[in-house]
Amino acid sequence: MKFPLLWFCAAFLLFSIFAKGFIKTNRLSSETESLNTEIIEPEEEKASVEVPAEPSQVLEIKNFMTFYPDLDYEISFDEKYNDWKIKITASTYLNREDKSASEKALKKSADFYWADGRLLPENQLAHKDDYWVLQYKYSNELRDPKTFTEEELENIRKFGSSENRKSDGGTPMFFFDFLYAAKSRPVIEEHIVRSRFLGKTTKVHERILPALKRVEAEICLEAGISVENLSSPEKIAKIDTKSQGLTPQQKEIREFIVSLRSADAYHWREIAETNRKSFHSYGIAIDLLPRRLAGRSIYWGWEKERSGDNWMLVPLKGRWMPPEAVIKIFEAEGFIWGGYWIIFDNMHFEYHPELVGNM
Repeated sequence: MKFPLLWFCAAFLLFSIFAKGFIKTNRLSSETESLNTEIIEPEEEKASVEVPAEPSQVLEIKNFMTFYPDLDYEISFDEKYNDWKIKITASTYLNREDKSASEKALKKSADFYWADGRLLPENQLAHKDDYWVLQYKYSNELRDPKTFTEEELENIRKFGSSENRKSDGGTPMFFFDFLYAAKSRPVIEEHIVRSRFLGKTTKVHERILPALKRVEAEICLEAGISVENLSSPEKIAKIDTKSQGLTPQQKEIREFIVSLRSADAYHWREIAETNRKSFHSYGIAIDLLPRRLAGRSIYWGWEKERSGDNWMLVPLKGRWMPPEAVIKIFEAEGFIWGGYWIIFDNMHFEYHPELVGNM
């Protein structure tokens, strides 16, 4: 009887030791979990810090610069002029395989002031009100001349007068002079490249060549032809414009391509009746002129010579226009169309992604 009693005591002792260890282990585990909770909880309960909103002008600057993504820029506030100063840096050469590695690495910089959206150099801030803003709402709707009021007609005549065009400050060109190296003809011609567009030889600024090539490829796609079909006058002449299997849009675009006489872009000159360079001087505007106008009007200045002060009353049906699909393709790549202007220029397309993106 003694042995079983001893055995029972020993078993009870072992059980007690095990139980104490088990309780201690679980207590340590519980304490560890509590410790971890105490470390994590303050992080989760931290109040979020409210970031001050950026000034509206800074947001406007950043929005403008998104349309020129290859440019680097720095923004700082100049208390002297109470305006935002923007230092812009750009590659000297862009999209040029003929340049050496060292030339491709070249950079240029310039300082501008926002000036309520005009991007002016310091020496022009005193004349800010003489210039238009660079980014305005681009309207891509045709206005029927029949809807013009007498007051509007008078304002249009005044706007298109030689006196007004010579005195009006117009678009500030300083940013574009920097971007496209257009300070002088010899300088910019280092950046003008020869190419073909819709089968016509042309010269454009190196910066817009990729966009123009995308326009051409998309026009060909919508017409149901290949860019190879535009490689020679003989191939263009063979483009089918009459097959029953073609859609109305394909026929219209093909007829437009076949009927083109020229696609002129770079031309160093001033805008007619002004003291400002034309955007053709930058190689970023292109005129698509057909072989025949068949009595239709295409440019307000030519119509003014023919019709006098009532040039703006030419009905829309009396004006030559590219197919609507072609206009939309240009716009998708950052070009505006001059046919939407009151002083209409229906052959004219101009690269301004900051305007098309602001429709």
